[in-house]
Amino acid sequence: MRLLYILVAYLLAPVVAGVMLFRGLRDRSYWRDFSQRFGFGPTLTGERSLWVHAVSVGEVQAAAPLVEALLKTYPQLPLVLTTVTPTGADRARALFGSRVHVRYIPYDLPGSVARFFARIRPRLVIILETEIWPTLYHACGRRKIPLVLASARISPKSVGRYRLLTSLFRETLSHGISIAAQGAADAERFRSIGANPARTHVVGNIKFDFALPTDIAVRGLALREWLGVTRPVWIAGSTHDGEDEQVVAAHRLVLQRQRDALLVLVPRHPQRFADVAALLERADIPFVTRSSRQPVLADTQVFLLDTLGELLPFYAAADVAFVAGSLVPIGGHNLLEPAALGKATLTGPHNFNSEDIAKLLIERGAVELVADAAALGASVVRLLGDPSDRERMAAAGRAVVDENRGAVARLLPLLAPLLAPLLVDL
Repeated sequence: MRLLYILVAYLLAPVVAGVMLFRGLRDRSYWRDFSQRFGFGPTLTGERSLWVHAVSVGEVQAAAPLVEALLKTYPQLPLVLTTVTPTGADRARALFGSRVHVRYIPYDLPGSVARFFARIRPRLVIILETEIWPTLYHACGRRKIPLVLASARISPKSVGRYRLLTSLFRETLSHGISIAAQGAADAERFRSIGANPARTHVVGNIKFDFALPTDIAVRGLALREWLGVTRPVWIAGSTHDGEDEQVVAAHRLVLQRQRDALLVLVPRHPQRFADVAALLERADIPFVTRSSRQPVLADTQVFLLDTLGELLPFYAAADVAFVAGSLVPIGGHNLLEPAALGKATLTGPHNFNSEDIAKLLIERGAVELVADAAALGASVVRLLGDPSDRERMAAAGRAVVDENRGAVARLLPLLAPLLAPLLVDL
């Protein structure tokens, strides 16, 4: 089975690499450090490293409390943070600067993995969520490197698929992998596919442990003064292709009831900023962009946020938040940020990236589900006109976030005994 997997991986590697290089024609960040995807890159000197893997922007953001805790607890050890996407790597550099070595995780090929291990020399590997890399996991087992799946989960629908894949590294799963599961049901599913019960623990979801910037309220108020204190403001955060049109259609419905309403439109990817601006021009919608520094006038209907790293303060500035990537089958984006900020939050039906979080927030009344543009427009209209309903949702969102914090504090004691034998020589 392993040999078949490796053969398929070698056959697919040129295709995956080709897709990355093709994307680089439009976004040159895909070409930056491309050799790292085959395990190349500078060799770390000094002590063996701690390695944390977070696939993309959302996971990198979620990993921040854990990374900070590791830097504080083990300052003598280099810390490597890997990601898959350029936006994830950029976010990691913005969050941690030179304190962390940011790299791309190598393709799951024996040669690439071996080169990568030789260069970063990990003493402990922490994989966030549940990414399965059979060759990498097998390499950890052969080298007797402790491997932890943190904030790990398996949906009931995925158990069969994971059982097939885990046959590729069953020995490592039963002896060398520690599972820090999000919930009791996840822990039981891991045990059902061969995880060692003694190494399987419930720690919770690390995504709840994020900390809002201490100045976020002040920044939000400043932005609101600029956008318009008295006018109703709603935001659509992290929109994707095929979703912007629906958001614009929803805003037209809002304007029929709230003539002075302002939409803050935030595309997910920088390469789409120009396309979304062109969409607004074709729709003959008065708008200004963040990069233009033009004032928001009374007749401005849309504010296009075409800069990076400002979504959170603009969430803080708005009355109602719609978290995108959910009206199209992307899987949804971070619902916890607007919830923690105390914003009435809306989402579409596609939330499979964080299904449990979405379900919890919806059940508690912190988030409302909308099916399409018409439903989105109707919900925005209702919430903009009902401050008490917004406050009810805000209180519920804050409560959910506060009640589920603590995963990092529960995870660190599980890491300590794995590292203790390796630190005696320091």
